[in-house]
Amino acid sequence: MAFARLAEVTTPTARIGLGLAAVGRPGYINLGRERDLPAERTVEAMRERTYEVLDAAYARGVRYLDAARSYGRAEEFLAGWLDRRPEVRDVVVGSKWGYTYVADWRTDVKTHEVKDHGVATYDRQSAESRALLGDRLDLYQVHSVTLGSPALTDPELHARLARLAAEGVTIGLSTSGPAQADAIRAALEVTVDGEPLFRTVQSTYNLLDPSAGAALAEAHEAGRAVIIKEAVANGRLAAPDQLPEALRRIAQETGAGPDAVALAAVLHQPWVSVVLSGAATTAQLASNLAAAQLTLDEGQRESLGALAEPPEDYWHHRAQLPWA
Repeated sequence: MAFARLAEVTTPTARIGLGLAAVGRPGYINLGRERDLPAERTVEAMRERTYEVLDAAYARGVRYLDAARSYGRAEEFLAGWLDRRPEVRDVVVGSKWGYTYVADWRTDVKTHEVKDHGVATYDRQSAESRALLGDRLDLYQVHSVTLGSPALTDPELHARLARLAAEGVTIGLSTSGPAQADAIRAALEVTVDGEPLFRTVQSTYNLLDPSAGAALAEAHEAGRAVIIKEAVANGRLAAPDQLPEALRRIAQETGAGPDAVALAAVLHQPWVSVVLSGAATTAQLASNLAAAQLTLDEGQRESLGALAEPPEDYWHHRAQLPWA
């Protein structure tokens, strides 16, 4: 399995990966993008920013890199960086299929991505991913699975994914929405020829929405690798004007940024394999990576645990965040 290679990595930051959602396309829902990105978000400017952040991440010990077909040109940028750095052979490369990017490199469109977990979309997007990443693709995930997804029920799709697994690519899925736990538990039951199909699960889990935690612990116990996305809640747990008071206080107590505290709270969960940084700048990356060496005491963890919102409220708020 792809993530087994990370067990051999001894850098302090090996449990922090880099997600490319924020740098692979000009528009996303992270707060503060007007400060984070170049004034001119051309393809070349975003490519160079991606290379800069990838260089810094690798130099600091990050060894998991996460892209998706819907992240604009993220796979293309990642492939270009790997070509520029032929000596880099110890990273695990993951990507996702199931959303198609339709914004045409604009931020002022109504629809940025379209979801479809059908076989035809898999056939098209898996060919596109393999054309860019070739044998560097270690992990391929179904993007944003919910209980209604064919990814959980379609035997033809399952057979396609099993064939890819037989070629050596680990198969996983990501989840979204207030019922993530239900989707995770359903995915654990999917088998092909008696063998589990999904070997990794990537879910939103953070101080504001920890509702998937018990299901993710079950996935870990069942031998799946657990990847955490949106650990700073699309910037809500890093934006100075929106910080919960407990997070602000603990950041002051520890001397770390609130983003590092939020990431460290996730890393304290024993079932977490990798938590993703979504950094768009090298400064953000450095602040995020401080989480790897940050220890929170029991009282601090209890205070942070009190920040949880009802998952329906959290996901309603997330749906209102503007693409910018």
